[in-house]
Amino acid sequence: MASRVVEIDVASSLLLIAAIAVAAIASLAVVRAPDWMIAWKLAILAGEFGHWLVLLPLLLGTGAVLATTGPWRAAILLPCAAAAVCLLRPVVSARRLAATLPRQLTEAFGARNLARPVFSGKRLVAGRARRPARMTTAVVGAPDGSELKVDLYRPATPDSRGSLRPCVIVIHGGGWNGGDRKQLPEWNDWLVERGCVVAAISYRLAPRWQWPAQRDDVLEAIAWIKSHAPGYGIDPTRLILFGRSAGGQIASAVGYGARDPAIRGVIALYAPHDMPFVWAVSRTDDVLNSRGLMRQFLGGPPDQGREANYDSASAQRLAQSDSPPTLLIHGEPDTLSWVKHGERLSARLSELGVPHFFLRLPWATHAFDFNPAGPGSQLSDYAMEWFLASVTKDWSD
Repeated sequence: MASRVVEIDVASSLLLIAAIAVAAIASLAVVRAPDWMIAWKLAILAGEFGHWLVLLPLLLGTGAVLATTGPWRAAILLPCAAAAVCLLRPVVSARRLAATLPRQLTEAFGARNLARPVFSGKRLVAGRARRPARMTTAVVGAPDGSELKVDLYRPATPDSRGSLRPCVIVIHGGGWNGGDRKQLPEWNDWLVERGCVVAAISYRLAPRWQWPAQRDDVLEAIAWIKSHAPGYGIDPTRLILFGRSAGGQIASAVGYGARDPAIRGVIALYAPHDMPFVWAVSRTDDVLNSRGLMRQFLGGPPDQGREANYDSASAQRLAQSDSPPTLLIHGEPDTLSWVKHGERLSARLSELGVPHFFLRLPWATHAFDFNPAGPGSQLSDYAMEWFLASVTKDWSD
């Protein structure tokens, strides 16, 4: 019997494999990424850089049209089309949200006229122009005698009028056991352009230091900023706490717990706010080993003599009717921090009548603001600018 030789179309096979791989990555702009670190990072890529990545399925599809026929062509074009749709989804969703965002922000914080578009396709391509601010580093003494540093960002050219600006205190993320004040400095430059001074602070990290050390460090930094305010052009009566992830939890807990009228507002991105609830939904086998992080940060489970730590770290439990106005921003398919955390705090603030707004991004995952010109960042910085203008009132003086 004569043997049959099966000829494999290598070029078509490679095109098909590449198309399927791109479609798999692109799907992370639509569905929640698996609990893998690499999947989370690819989700940032798909969600915030998808308008660039869409060139890949277009190129693969063009290759299929030029180099294949019949079933091969159809098999390659199908995942290419699916990938293109997924990768463009963030841009389409951002445009839809942009159409209603000014009205929603007006309802939450009052009317403002920012005189700029909510979302810009040109900015997606060209990026966000960055004008580096003047940065100096100062040392703040922590309550235990150790040194904590603050990076102060101010206009490159001093204001000849000597006007005092509100100060945004930026609290970094990193799971409470990592990160530092150097995270995403381009956002600090942007805040300076919008009329603020920025104080990006460090705080003592778990597991060596457990809560409330982080709270005490922020309070110490606030006290230092107030006492040194005139020298840095800061109005000590207009402070805003801004944190990402773990920093957002610290910002909201300090902002609500301090009951300081100088704290005009709180901005928290993709953060948890009710630590007993966080413990209840955490697992040891997720991408962060959340149970392990909670033990490091708060000293153990809430039912083992740690109730006071959990309660004082929970903005959800500290919120009162006179708590500072709040802007919450969270991606719905966030792999590292469940969007439910933001939903629950938003519902609590509604019950208490605290002015607030919860910006939900249907495609965005944790740390979506890594791309300052991406769809998530464009909506976020518009909401942040509106919020700052509202809670500081004369913020642009």
